[in-house]
Amino acid sequence: MPTVMVVDDSKTVRSYHGSILKSMGMDLVEAENGMEALEKSLGAQIDLYLVDVNMPIMDGYSFIKDLRKQDNHKIVPVIMVTTQEKEEDKINAYKAGANLFETKPIKPDQIQAYLDIFVKN
Repeated sequence: MPTVMVVDDSKTVRSYHGSILKSMGMDLVEAENGMEALEKSLGAQIDLYLVDVNMPIMDGYSFIKDLRKQDNHKIVPVIMVTTQEKEEDKINAYKAGANLFETKPIKPDQIQAYLDIFVKN
């Protein structure tokens, strides 16, 4: 079963995305910030990341940059999901290594479409 990691400091957002992903048959890993996500990603097989921008300890941009340094995560799909809507935010996400940029809340049909594109069942 494919595994998705939801990285967000909001428990509500993690729960929302998590319930959608579980209903779609995904295994779920949650992290409250980029540092925790990096620790959990070490040696793990994660098929897709949903990552917030603004988090304590380590933000989403820094997390993605560090994630891309790991051999087994250089090409894993990362979708930045945030309340930030400026063009500069999108550019920074792509520069950090994100594959897509979405604003919250991401709808279930959008998540399903991205799973269909990025995750092999």
